[in-house]
Amino acid sequence: MDENLKQIALDNRESIVETWKNEVEKLKSQNYTSTISDELFESTNREFANVIFESINDGGSTKSVELFSEKIINLGWPLSYITDGLQVFRRATIDVILGTTKKVDTDSLSLILTSVDQWVEPIIRQLVNEYSGSWENIVSLQRVALQELSAPLIPVVEGITVMPLIGTIDTERAKLIMENLLDGVIRHNSEVVLIDITGVPVVDTMVAHHIIQAAEAVRLVGAICILSGIRPEIAQTIVNLGIDLEKFPTKNTLEKGFTSALEMTNRKLTDLDTKQHFDIEQLIKSIKGV
Repeated sequence: MDENLKQIALDNRESIVETWKNEVEKLKSQNYTSTISDELFESTNREFANVIFESINDGGSTKSVELFSEKIINLGWPLSYITDGLQVFRRATIDVILGTTKKVDTDSLSLILTSVDQWVEPIIRQLVNEYSGSWENIVSLQRVALQELSAPLIPVVEGITVMPLIGTIDTERAKLIMENLLDGVIRHNSEVVLIDITGVPVVDTMVAHHIIQAAEAVRLVGAICILSGIRPEIAQTIVNLGIDLEKFPTKNTLEKGFTSALEMTNRKLTDLDTKQHFDIEQLIKSIKGV
């Protein structure tokens, strides 16, 4: 940036920031930050301005840019806050510099525009790149976390485990379900595994195929698979598709599936006398068939 114009920008920092903040405030409802509190919006704008002015002295502080982009992502603010804010900052800076210049001709105007662009454009690239990189990293971490939660195998009592499935089942998730099932059956020494599809909104041919494959794999490693959560609409879909589930016990609720699992492992639930005090040890013994 031209040194004379750089000094003008520094000398008129407060004026530039004030003009910029007023313009950014008008864009608040357009870049999805209208629900942000005034205090947080004000403090973030001040930090944004500091990041911009730091760059004019040291050519851009990578660390401050990185920290600011991470903060915006953590706040849940959109990328448009950064891009719109910097475009407004460019206009505010040009207006203030022009206001302090006594004579403006074509050459001086071209110098002002070029100099401000040389200042702002690298910040735009840095912030957008840092924002995109941080966002991709967060999405990647979230994807891993969701995969870990997408097919949990839960040991309920000795010999019985439950896998509750929620949401859409695609090929990638079906592979994870298969891996978790087989690993869990061996690790927990399961005799019966309940696959509960109460939370699966749609069961089509592909989903049914994946579930049957998983159940068959469980059977091959020596455990029994019970499919629970068969709602009326799902039962009708399975019949219409001609899918054969005769090899696998099915129940319409997880509760009934668990009761069947207890019976298969020579246990049963016993009702406690309602007049007696609740005894957790007695309940555990009744579940275990003691």
